[in-house]
Amino acid sequence: MKRAFRVAILVGGALLPMASIAQEPVRGASVLSAAQALKPGEYLWAPEVAPHGPLLLIVSIATQRAILYRNGIPIAITTVSTGRPSHRTPTGVFTILERKVEHYSSLYDNAPMPYMQRLTWGGVALHGGTLPGYPASHGCIRLPHEFARLLYGVTRLGMTVIVTEEAAVPRIAPAGGLAWDDGDSPHGAFDWHPERAASGPVSVVISSADQRVVVLRSGIAIGSAPVRIDGPVAATTVFVRQGGTAPDGGWIRVHLPDPLAASSDESFAGRIHVDKAFRDLVGPLLQPGANVVITTDSLRSGAAGALPFRIEDDADSTPPD
Repeated sequence: MKRAFRVAILVGGALLPMASIAQEPVRGASVLSAAQALKPGEYLWAPEVAPHGPLLLIVSIATQRAILYRNGIPIAITTVSTGRPSHRTPTGVFTILERKVEHYSSLYDNAPMPYMQRLTWGGVALHGGTLPGYPASHGCIRLPHEFARLLYGVTRLGMTVIVTEEAAVPRIAPAGGLAWDDGDSPHGAFDWHPERAASGPVSVVISSADQRVVVLRSGIAIGSAPVRIDGPVAATTVFVRQGGTAPDGGWIRVHLPDPLAASSDESFAGRIHVDKAFRDLVGPLLQPGANVVITTDSLRSGAAGALPFRIEDDADSTPPD
């Protein structure tokens, strides 16, 4: 029986006419204003403003909105319905694990879940559904049916999805130098077992609490090593690899809103020290769409504020919603 080591990273329908969205990228306050103006079941869709590059979907539980970015540019905004209080949608950084155009719930009266895109093997997924204007699902993220179809047409397995409690729109900006430094690297053996997952989306999680880095492919840990970060880490930060040639090594930083953070422009250039041999193994895996998460949380199960790790049997996984 296949067993997989899987992780979620905690971090704090009416179709609108195409003429309703400007043919220029919307940013900052414009994104927030456009999102707030939507009524339940409405969405904006303008992929032509950024035709190429990796995608990133950010879902806000507080506003019941989701924004789709391509290469850091917002190309779509939609209303959503997340989990009701008794079945809350988990927050975190996820990747799409499974996709089905036609899917039916095995838990809730064979309810249709069109264009299902699974985020966790524990039962959370994106799919088309009813949007009453408030959290009403059993944990899944419901989308307007037509938006679910459009989204399904552009996404792929491994796309990054961030779910946050925050109402503010995360600001996306050039990474400003996400650099590994092998000078004065920490001592200690590292683990490297790429055969555990031969292909799939790659995530790198760096914990300042544990001074350790974990590499996951398709949600399975394939490597880990000691790491040293100079100075304290103010808040969880996500870096996403862009496509094509871009400044700053092709990385964009997603500023996740954090009222406790001293600065949202924290620089990590030259601050992350890791064994060069380990860095050389990880480097080729960081293709467009890969993400790096730097967090203050512990990766150890049972630690205060720890990230939720669990061992799951894929064959026994619970269907979503």
